[in-house]
Formats: sequence, structure tokens, C-alpha cells
Amino acid sequence: MMQAVIITQPGPPSVLQIQQRPTPVPAVNEVLIQVKAAGVNRPDVFQRKGNYPPPPEHQ
Repeated sequence: MMQAVIITQPGPPSVLQIQQRPTPVPAVNEVLIQVKAAGVNRPDVFQRKGNYPPPPEHQ
């Protein structure tokens, strides 16, 4: 399992939640990278506010 920051609904910063998700399994010719730290970028902020749609596979 891994931790992921999830946007639960459009809104204020409180809609961001850390949730446990299954660790992805890399396909052939892919790699899995362990991340020690992450940030929230501009598109993430727009998605949180409901102004930028997430990719279709995450809707």
C-alpha cells in the first residue's frame, strides 16, 4: 500500500485527504519510483477548486 493525496470534492484545502491506495505494479518497460516528498502544483489547485477537470481515468 502507498499514501496518496486525493481531492475529495471541489473546495478549500480541507478537501485534500491522504488515503491509502494499492501500490501500482509497473508494466513491461515501466519503472516504479519511490517518492520521499511531493508538492501541489497549479493544476492541482485548479482541480481542487473545480476549475480544471481531472484526466478521464481519474473521474
